[in-house]
Amino acid sequence: MSNVPDDLMYTPEHEYVARTGDPAIVRIGITDYAQGELGDVVFVTLPKAGQRLAGHESFGTIEAVKAVSELYSPVPGEVVEVNAAIDGDPAVVNRDPYGDGWMVALRVADATALDGLLTPAAYRTHIGE
Repeated sequence: MSNVPDDLMYTPEHEYVARTGDPAIVRIGITDYAQGELGDVVFVTLPKAGQRLAGHESFGTIEAVKAVSELYSPVPGEVVEVNAAIDGDPAVVNRDPYGDGWMVALRVADATALDGLLTPAAYRTHIGE
């Protein structure tokens, strides 16, 4: 059974969105379910700070022993921070996807876009739990 925290929002593509202390900034990463399906993460390609993303636009890739997958921005916005720790230790995504394994912080361009994300209950249903 995957860990699906109740204080996050989710996408059908298995990204999560975490609110921060700044209501305009969210952190994005992949879910515990996604990292479990991928297996051992060996490389992650992330955008640079300042890059603007459209909703559902690919912002990088995650490479595991089993597969390479695209990462998608759940909402439109500007990348304000990239988790540099992932460069030196991509396996942190496996160990702590909701904590130290976050990928990018995004300044949300349209706060109403968050309304279209999955609730924890809807995401649990989506992954069959």
